[in-house]
Amino acid sequence: MSPAQSETASHTPVVTRIAPSPTGDMHIGTARTALFSWLYARGRGGKFLLRIEDTDRARSTPEATQGILDGMAWLGLDYDGEAVSQFERAERHAEVAREMLAMGKAYKCFATQEEIAAFREEARAKKESTLFRSPWRDVPESDHPDAPYVIRVKAPREGVTVVKDKVQGDVTFKNDQLDDMILLRSDGTPTYMLAVVVDDHDMGVTHVIRGDDHLANAARQMTIYDAMGWPLPVYAHIPLIFGPDGKKMSKRHGAVGVKEYQAIGYPASGMRNYLARLGWSHGDDEFFTDEQAMEWFDLDGINKAPARFDTKKLENICGQHIAILPDAEILSEIDGYLAASGAQALSAEQKQRLSEALSCLKGSAKTYPQLIEKARFALVSRPVDMDEKAQKQVNSVSNGILEELTPHLQNASWNRNALEEAIGRVMETMELGFGKIAGPLRSALAGRAVTPSVLDMMLVLGREETLARINDFREFVSENMTSE
Repeated sequence: MSPAQSETASHTPVVTRIAPSPTGDMHIGTARTALFSWLYARGRGGKFLLRIEDTDRARSTPEATQGILDGMAWLGLDYDGEAVSQFERAERHAEVAREMLAMGKAYKCFATQEEIAAFREEARAKKESTLFRSPWRDVPESDHPDAPYVIRVKAPREGVTVVKDKVQGDVTFKNDQLDDMILLRSDGTPTYMLAVVVDDHDMGVTHVIRGDDHLANAARQMTIYDAMGWPLPVYAHIPLIFGPDGKKMSKRHGAVGVKEYQAIGYPASGMRNYLARLGWSHGDDEFFTDEQAMEWFDLDGINKAPARFDTKKLENICGQHIAILPDAEILSEIDGYLAASGAQALSAEQKQRLSEALSCLKGSAKTYPQLIEKARFALVSRPVDMDEKAQKQVNSVSNGILEELTPHLQNASWNRNALEEAIGRVMETMELGFGKIAGPLRSALAGRAVTPSVLDMMLVLGREETLARINDFREFVSENMTSE
């Protein structure tokens, strides 16, 4: 029985979530967290939810929200129900804060920003803790002034808070280091820390999988769960992604936004495979399908140490995925890649030609730009433009070779064996190696010196187009004749 099956058999339904902030491009780290949450839920027949944490109104943008939705769609991380806007739930968050106040689990704090700043400045000067202890924590309502206030949680002051984490193990925080964090600001708006807990509870989230930079937040958020008598979710705080230099992944390492990886031309399935393997392992398995990942993935397999992003490994895995992807999926993803990169879309005729060429191409490309370049011979129209290396074949020797080959191709059955025999006869007659014949053929058929197999190209192009391109090349040689 797999880890997923055994857990499903003995636990309540799993509900995970991803909760990005729409303040910029969707980061590759967020994508991996979403993937882990998706795999964990899907492998156990559970739910995977999306919440947009858009409470920072100054920085949240509709464009960034759309970018998150597009990134999730490209990665194939389907979520259950509609995406939830955290901002739209502000009244519910405030309601919980007021409920905690009524229960005596929170209190009104009338300390001003200036008073708090002065306290911290004095504490720094004395080299003491800057943790603010509000003087209003135990002041009765009858002694409250008629002035603006915030609502703070009554955090425990003694003992310890232990975060039982599936990745980090038991992490202990001394309660005298936990602040009475603000739940509701003086303008009545809820804070992020309150909103996250209320939303996770209301959405029925059973497992919170997120970056380990939120580990300290878990200890603080647990005070809200305890105050409300709500069950804690299972926590799994995963390490961040580092660049090759061992530092947190950032722009200096190249692409960090999900849409950038689509624009570079990686297949989504390869990206899922690589991101799953980035910080999680299942034995020595490097290449696997979504189905295998869902069956194998569990929180125990996540490493504590940060993973290092390796572009070569990513390309390797992506190449293996392109090789096994259905042609229709490749064509659809190429449409998405061209749109994301701002390149010109393929015409219906080009798509048909590409579809016919895929069988002989997809085992040798690691990205879609590489695949398109290899398929160039099938996408271009006559007369085929030649690059500098291909033009080195423009000479009388090449012309003679193609002149000898043409009648053999005209009379050959158009299949691999017959074409091999036709070329073999010319090799024998002219006492040439295959490479000497393939060179001018590559230039004629593709306009490039490096191409897929000449036999593959001829089979994809068909008899009529192949002979027409050879004839074009010979005419070009005649007009620009240079002797060897």
